[in-house]
Amino acid sequence: MAELKTAQKTIRLKIRRQDGPGKESYWEEFEVPYRPGMNVISALMEIQKNPVNIRGEKVAPVVWESNCLEEVCGACSMLINGKARQACSALVDQLEQPIVLEPMKSFPVVRDLIVDRSRAFEALKVVRAWIDIDGTYDLGPGPRQSPKDQEWMYELSKCMTCGVCMEVCPNYGPQSNFIGPHAISQARLFNAHPSGKHFADERCEALMGPGGIAECGNAQNCVKACPKGIPLTTSIAEMNRQVNLYAIRKFFTGK
Repeated sequence: MAELKTAQKTIRLKIRRQDGPGKESYWEEFEVPYRPGMNVISALMEIQKNPVNIRGEKVAPVVWESNCLEEVCGACSMLINGKARQACSALVDQLEQPIVLEPMKSFPVVRDLIVDRSRAFEALKVVRAWIDIDGTYDLGPGPRQSPKDQEWMYELSKCMTCGVCMEVCPNYGPQSNFIGPHAISQARLFNAHPSGKHFADERCEALMGPGGIAECGNAQNCVKACPKGIPLTTSIAEMNRQVNLYAIRKFFTGK
């Protein structure tokens, strides 16, 4: 009898949909069969298999982004019951129903739950968030780092540019050109790298420009929302210090 009851259990989802960029958004509700251990992605896949809304109308399948399904790629970021998070790690059993799904609001909507995060990735280019190499040939052993440095730098390297820190930041969005906490933290990471530090001045210069670190209002929402627990506010404070020291040196020496 208990098994029959479980088999008949359903999940109700309320999804904010949008048929394309610039189109009007609208709400649509769905009911899908429940299985133990389901996450939000599983529920969306059920809708994709049978795209019929709560009124019994056949509709276009809901579209979303996902890839790794283990909270590493950051692709499935969305608002789930009003909270910015990854859909792959959002378990249905831990969510109130109806489960309300919306696209993040700090990025342009492409369609339904997919947003265009290009701005977030472009910000990484601005701060040169990579290590330059001379070629694809064998470069030999890399520079040594102390275990202590490896430990805190590893925490920063967990960033997956998921967009959650930008979604909760009151200074980020279409209303401003703020570069975002993720990019500032990556500037700190690569400024500390034995090879990356050779371009530290360039990163500081970039953060002094329009949309740079001065645009941060210190709301500290980012560090609370980061799904990887990255110490974003510590990174912002450290880069603020580095940028100020660079500005003072540049003022007195001209370089």
